Amino acid sequence: MDDLKRMDRRQAIKWMLTASAALSVLKPNALRAAPAATGYGTDPSLVDPYKIGDLWPLTFNPEQRRLAAALCDLIIPADDKSPSASALQVHDFIDEWISAPYPKHQEHKRLILDGFEWLDAESQKRFKIKFVNLSDAQKREICDDICDSLKAKKQFANPAHFFSGFRDLTTSGFYTTPEGMKDVGYVGNVALQKFDGPPKEVLEYLKLE
Repeated sequence: MDDLKRMDRRQAIKWMLTASAALSVLKPNALRAAPAATGYGTDPSLVDPYKIGDLWPLTFNPEQRRLAAALCDLIIPADDKSPSASALQVHDFIDEWISAPYPKHQEHKRLILDGFEWLDAESQKRFKIKFVNLSDAQKREICDDICDSLKAKKQFANPAHFFSGFRDLTTSGFYTTPEGMKDVGYVGNVALQKFDGPPKEVLEYLKLE
């Protein structure tokens, strides 16, 4: 049973389109070639309400949603400044992202789903249980082997590429939420009563003063 609270579909679509401007480009075709695009119609209206299936079917089954949430929280756990990634439903943002019918999103879909299969297989190999049922220490043990694509052993090259892509999606989703922007101190789009210009030390560094 999928007991995770699900995000409103329209909000997820808006979030996906907002985050697309900030998301780093994932390296394509590391695990399996993506299917060729066959056309996908018009982009969704952000005014209309949507239910699951109204635009495009979502990808994650209940087990995959739980795995996505667990991995999101391993990447961005809760701290004294902000909630965890799954508390902000970043896993639903990722589901929306990889379910969109656009060619690049479909490449990401294959990357993520193949990565999930590897995580569960590796969890069974090491600990005889699925990834979502591991302790935090056991999850970190696996992810420590794939969290740095430059240092990962040869046998972990493809999983390391998956982890890099999933981490990009997680951080892009998280830091485009109000909570994520607050976490890094971003105060854009706020009217100022007075603007004093750049700090003096910045002008000095740029030799503009």
